[in-house]
Amino acid sequence: MQQLKLQVSGMSCGGCVNSVTKALQAVPGVGEVKVTLESGEVLVSGTPDPAACKAAIESAGFDVLN
Repeated sequence: MQQLKLQVSGMSCGGCVNSVTKALQAVPGVGEVKVTLESGEVLVSGTPDPAACKAAIESAGFDVLN
């Protein structure tokens, strides 16, 4: 199992955290998703495709900084 760390901007509330979490949980290979609102850090565990994770976050309306 691997862990993917992403920096996401544009999140300002719990609803944003839920949107990012749900978007990532729909990506094949994603296990656990941990979103920290204050820092904008998102940790994804499992065997996710990084490009698919970034695309899912961007489709939910947020920017991936790394």
